[in-house]
Amino acid sequence: MRTDRTSDQALDDTVPKAAGRPRQSGLVTRGLLPERGPRRTLALATFISTIGSGLFMTGAALFFTRSVGLSVTQVGLGMGVAALVGLAAGVPAGRVADRYGPRETYLAIQCVQAVAMAALVLVRSFGMFVLVISLTQLASSAGAAARGPLTRGLAGADPTKYRSYLRAVANLAGACGAVMAGVVVQVDTRGAYVALVLANALSFLLCAAVVTRLPHLPPLGERDSASGSSPAGRWGVLKDRPYVVVTGLDSVLSLQGHVLVLALPLWIVGHSAAPQWLVGACAVVNTLIVVVFQVRASRGVVDNVSAGRVAVRSGVAFLLGMAAISIAAGVPRWLATIMIIIGVVVHTIGELWHTAASFELSFGLAPAHAQGQYSGLSATGAGLASSLAPSILGLFCITWGVPGWLALGGLFVLAGLAMPYAVRWAEQASTAAAKETTAPA
Repeated sequence: MRTDRTSDQALDDTVPKAAGRPRQSGLVTRGLLPERGPRRTLALATFISTIGSGLFMTGAALFFTRSVGLSVTQVGLGMGVAALVGLAAGVPAGRVADRYGPRETYLAIQCVQAVAMAALVLVRSFGMFVLVISLTQLASSAGAAARGPLTRGLAGADPTKYRSYLRAVANLAGACGAVMAGVVVQVDTRGAYVALVLANALSFLLCAAVVTRLPHLPPLGERDSASGSSPAGRWGVLKDRPYVVVTGLDSVLSLQGHVLVLALPLWIVGHSAAPQWLVGACAVVNTLIVVVFQVRASRGVVDNVSAGRVAVRSGVAFLLGMAAISIAAGVPRWLATIMIIIGVVVHTIGELWHTAASFELSFGLAPAHAQGQYSGLSATGAGLASSLAPSILGLFCITWGVPGWLALGGLFVLAGLAMPYAVRWAEQASTAAAKETTAPA
């Protein structure tokens, strides 16, 4: 195991604490709001930036096609290229965060994201579109890599629970942004779409302003040097084969996050008798479950071993949920509707488990002095899954139909079953490395 609760406390000691304990509000005692301080501030920054992202992602395709004048094919190609380009930023940005401090790195990246996003209103050609959207993706990947050690440094003794809370906040904010984007789509003018893009750019600046209120966290390399350990090399994370395998398995499981967004709408509309309004209803059901239950789902995930076990459960849930959804093909309207709703609920339960396991492993298997690098690799794996998801889900779920849904569910089961063995390998490698480091010369 790379880190333990002792090192968790050491990291938490970098966060200033109030001299006394103020009286907590009902929202705090019920877990709906963190205590006043850095954790609440980071939650506010997350909410602000994700509202902007939800606003933009919902209306981005229409902005580029109806306002800029690009074709659907050009938009899809350009965004695919940008997603792949963005993968290059993860590990380097994480290393910068380790070396210069996650707060300062994340703050700078938020400002870069604001500029890159605002530049989209100047796009008039396909070439310029690819260039600018690639810059936004590079900044987005870099931001995800820097946010990992920042969250870890502020989270305290239970980083998985806090990160689960941030995910619930992000889902709520994304839903709010999507509702706001619906108004823009109804207006359907150049001015409305430009306002949408600039609002997202403004959200990054507001997020940066909130981040300035966070305490400085010493660069992780400095903390590690103080403890007497040697810092990771320039590309140390890529030499950690067990962690790379864990990241690969987690990336396979991460494909599940696109099933309800990409495959399900096409399945409902083109392959079932279910009503089309079910597409929006399923999105609402998924969001509500995540917002209400994500933190609760993380309670049993307290170390790497428990995270591995939960990953197994998530794979089984994905198979059961996707099997239920596949049944909707060729059955009456009422039965198709029921099976899809059941499938979405079961799939979302698997999503809660996978997310909790992924959060714990991304922190627990990473050495304390290289949280940024390891967070960057995790973000790169998730980004790769996002890039490949349209092609993979299109092939399995739409082209192959019912057998494809079951086959993809089976792949999730296999990835989940393999996770505990990969985690055990990673912990054994970590123990061996620690013994070599402490052995007398």
